[in-house]
Amino acid sequence: MNPLKKIKHIHFVGIGGSGMIGIAYLLLRKGYKVSGSDIQKSKSLTNLKKLGAKVLYTHKEKNVGKADLVVMSSAIRNSNPEYRFAKRNGITIIPRAQMLGSLMRGYESIAVAGSHGKTTTTSMIASIFSEALLSPTYIVGGKVLGIGKNSELGSGNYLIAEADESDGSFLHLQPDVGVFTNIDNDHLSFFDNDIEKLLKSFQMFAENIPFYGALIINKDDKNIKKVAKKILRRQISFGFSSRSDYQIKDICYKNKHQYFNLIDHFKNKTYKFSLPLAGIHNVYNAASAIAVSLEEGVALKYVQRGLKEFRGVSRRFEKHNLKIDKKEITLIDDYGHHPEEIKSTINAIYQAFPNKKICMVFQPHRYTRTAQLYNDFIEVLSLPDSLFLLDIYEASETPIKGISSKNLLESIKQNGKSNACHSSDKSIINDIKHSSNDFDILVTQGAGSVSLICAAIKTKWQI
Repeated sequence: MNPLKKIKHIHFVGIGGSGMIGIAYLLLRKGYKVSGSDIQKSKSLTNLKKLGAKVLYTHKEKNVGKADLVVMSSAIRNSNPEYRFAKRNGITIIPRAQMLGSLMRGYESIAVAGSHGKTTTTSMIASIFSEALLSPTYIVGGKVLGIGKNSELGSGNYLIAEADESDGSFLHLQPDVGVFTNIDNDHLSFFDNDIEKLLKSFQMFAENIPFYGALIINKDDKNIKKVAKKILRRQISFGFSSRSDYQIKDICYKNKHQYFNLIDHFKNKTYKFSLPLAGIHNVYNAASAIAVSLEEGVALKYVQRGLKEFRGVSRRFEKHNLKIDKKEITLIDDYGHHPEEIKSTINAIYQAFPNKKICMVFQPHRYTRTAQLYNDFIEVLSLPDSLFLLDIYEASETPIKGISSKNLLESIKQNGKSNACHSSDKSIINDIKHSSNDFDILVTQGAGSVSLICAAIKTKWQI
């Protein structure tokens, strides 16, 4: 069955969003007429335009044209003129996740949910399935390095995608296999700042999995353990816990690879893996990808090879080489914007670059997240040797009184961190240049426009 057989023209409002652009690309490859609007230009949108999509860098009623369907990014408000036009003219409007759910029909589908690690885990599964010549279709929230795409239309039976819990929209999905990487106190503003409501949404997502499906869970995560007790679906676990079905053991880092063992308690066997990524969080991601792959019958040799050849995802601990005033410096660009993600970045640097000094350029993302996790940000942003703190990236939010980067910076200094200062888009390049003798590793961290600062740094100093 083709649920979109009567649809010819699909318009995306907020087409440049990480969750939107992959779906738009996929639909374009499937032969649909695709148009979309966004206020931010990007290389990905330029490429999408070259492939035949009509991309407009403004939001106006006329952009919708004669579209049969409008897909809305969760970042778009109902006051948007394109939304109002579509509603007034009786054009069907759906959220991104509902579009993804429609695409999943007819495939054997795998959906990766969790507060952290979704993009990397989804990409790892896609890498393994590709190595096994299963030609999967996949949709992720970042560009897979070495491929440079957010999505790919394969010829096989599998569709592998992220499931976004931030606005509850993952409840539109009904995957055959679900993955829970972890559940943390992120995006709580959507859930009335009540973590129990967030946990309930994960339970409801799991109950969308058919009775013949499976749920792959992180046995070490306390919130997942709470949810798992209430889920009546077959569960397969991974983690360091000896109670895990797939138990992580014996991690070591050498020659830019992590090596680890995984004990298969189903078969009482031990498998060896290597991964060209640093950080314990990536071993967790890999363990979940392994569990999915073995559950789906992928041969062990392809699982091992798919992980060994995996090159990561854009803006997930992405490394570049710089030379600033004759000094060679490693630049690490990372999307993480939650305190736990920032801590994972720092710990991965300690593992891969022991005894090196770290300078972090961090841009807080959203006033609500900064307010809710204020003390956690103070603690984690005190860890780097030096810090440049940018203004909060609003992400369409209204400012909250007393919540600002300058106030956060003052709190960090009161916590004993003296080598921290405020910076701006205009001054950051000079700030980095003047302090470059004080660090070996430069990190651009965050989910907002800090990626543009990273691009400017590479333009000026990359070797």
